[in-house]
Amino acid sequence: MKKLKLIKKLVKKQERKESKNMINISKSKAYFIIALCLIGFYLASANVLPDSLLNKNFKLLPSKTINLGLDLRGGSHLLFEVDTDEVISERLDSLVDTIRLDLRKADIERLGPKVVNNTIEIRITNFKDIAKAKELMQNVDQGIQITEEKDGKLILSYSDVAVKEFKTGAIERSIETIRRRIDETGTKEPTIQKQGDDRILIQLPGVDDPSRVKSLIGKTAKLTFHMVHPGNDVEGAKKKLPVGTRILPGYSEEEGNEYVIKKRVRLSGENLIHASSSLQQGRSIVTFKFDKKGARKFGAITKENVGKPFAIVLDGKVISAPTINEPILGGSGIISGSFTMQEATDLALLLRAGALPAPMKILEERSVGPSLGADSIRAGKIASLIGLVAVMFFMIAIYRRFGIYSSVGLLINVVLIFALLSLFQATLTLPGIAGIVLTIGMAVDANVLVFERIKEEFKNGRTVLGSVDSGYKQALSTIVDANVTTLIAALFLFAVGTGPIKGFAVTLSIGILTSMFTSLMLVRLMIVGWLRSKKPTEIKI
Repeated sequence: MKKLKLIKKLVKKQERKESKNMINISKSKAYFIIALCLIGFYLASANVLPDSLLNKNFKLLPSKTINLGLDLRGGSHLLFEVDTDEVISERLDSLVDTIRLDLRKADIERLGPKVVNNTIEIRITNFKDIAKAKELMQNVDQGIQITEEKDGKLILSYSDVAVKEFKTGAIERSIETIRRRIDETGTKEPTIQKQGDDRILIQLPGVDDPSRVKSLIGKTAKLTFHMVHPGNDVEGAKKKLPVGTRILPGYSEEEGNEYVIKKRVRLSGENLIHASSSLQQGRSIVTFKFDKKGARKFGAITKENVGKPFAIVLDGKVISAPTINEPILGGSGIISGSFTMQEATDLALLLRAGALPAPMKILEERSVGPSLGADSIRAGKIASLIGLVAVMFFMIAIYRRFGIYSSVGLLINVVLIFALLSLFQATLTLPGIAGIVLTIGMAVDANVLVFERIKEEFKNGRTVLGSVDSGYKQALSTIVDANVTTLIAALFLFAVGTGPIKGFAVTLSIGILTSMFTSLMLVRLMIVGWLRSKKPTEIKI
């Protein structure tokens, strides 16, 4: 009898010892778990509340929702090609004037310079000046290399490394400029990304008629200011073009509306800090303002050229060529022309967003109807619901009470996924839905490992508390390893993938994190609550 009492005493002591590990979840930890779940329900609720309620701007209601991608919401898909060769051509054109002035100041006799096949050719007529000319032009621009021929000809060209840098920079600046232009139109969550070496992919969810956005994106919007050649004799210039000039058409398409302007750019739109459209005497105008540097240049130009016409050129067309009546020292000006109000508004938008570094042409355009997106959402909902019900049915059938706890955790896991997507205002695409469906199937993996381990420990004669405690302890390392490796793969997909693949990677990564929380913390909390309240003596799994 004494031995039996001693054995019972030892068993109870062991159970108390084991219960400290498993059941001893502090109140603060329990409240933290519950609070996270409630916050998740709060954030996710924004996606199911009616728009009429959300638009009333109640402070207590969540404001952030999941954005639907092009394949779910419908919209426009545009593919542009950037003329990166034009970047090199423009740099060479600007160098010609600089080199001509430098050689003139150094009193070096020469023929040229002129641009020929993406190079600048100069013939030094006095061979004694060749070394001096080469030294003078050595640092005229980064990446310039000089080749000398026997007859005194110097050929300037950019190195392959410099050309690659210029073209890559042009693509990056084009993407930034396009993003600013699209943001000005109010389009939410556009996808703008590089594709290949010289192409830019643009997806505009919710934009069914992209004609205005397309026209805004496609315009280079390069604004420059030039002096008009004295007399502006277009007919004479067509017979013999004066040195350093070119003939440009006017902005309006009226016959004979042409100008002879000097090639030298006196001021560019890079110095603009603001532009807006307005009405003046019944005409649509665009007012602009320069930064300090631009204001000084503008003031100096207008001061030196009072009484002379000053051409405002946009994308190779003269918008207007007003005569400078007096110095303009405030750094502000007005662009007037035959604009409609919409054209003036768009022009102001383009000037605010900045010019594209190179022209672009559209290669591909297609639209995704909202009905197709709605069908995709409906199919995604059905797939997710079927997967959710099937997994819950399987878990309850195999693990009974523990399966119910696991199913509750699975439902809350889905809520937490949508809560985090809403918090970050992520864009949900069809591959993203696939990631959610996959997560539903994977979310119970941790619970299966734990439950199987608990069942095995209980069969080996351990107590209920000891089995549960050992089950979580023994399965923890396996669960962490499996989820971490999957998370690494998802992060790699996000880092190197493009739009649809990134959408899949985002939902998969979020699903892995939320499933570990619900499996290892929430479901465990529910099991602990059952053990504390019911104190079972056996486990039915």
